[in-house]
Amino acid sequence: MSCGEPHETDCSEVLDHLYEFLDREMPEGDCTKFEVHFEECSPCLEKYGLEQAVKKLVKRCCGQDDVPTDLRSKVMGRIDLIRAGEAVPEQDITFSGQDIPVSGTDQTATARE
Repeated sequence: MSCGEPHETDCSEVLDHLYEFLDREMPEGDCTKFEVHFEECSPCLEKYGLEQAVKKLVKRCCGQDDVPTDLRSKVMGRIDLIRAGEAVPEQDITFSGQDIPVSGTDQTATARE
């Protein structure tokens, strides 16, 4: 997506890092560059607004769900294995009943909540 106009920060960079911006997981200087880009580029601003609305909707609809206490540690353990380049076992992580997909870079496991 691009408006066809040249920008200091390219549209593809903005869209590639949109969720980092939404989650405020980037340096303040980068956030400022993105804000300037949104002022100049209506297609990127529209995409930002859409993703922001989806994020708010998910938070409103799913923000009250209880997460199993050990889910985070098991998911983080798998992420650490993937980052270290180690084999991730093709087994289920068992929680109390529902299937939750847990994806890695090139491997997928299923978690049960």
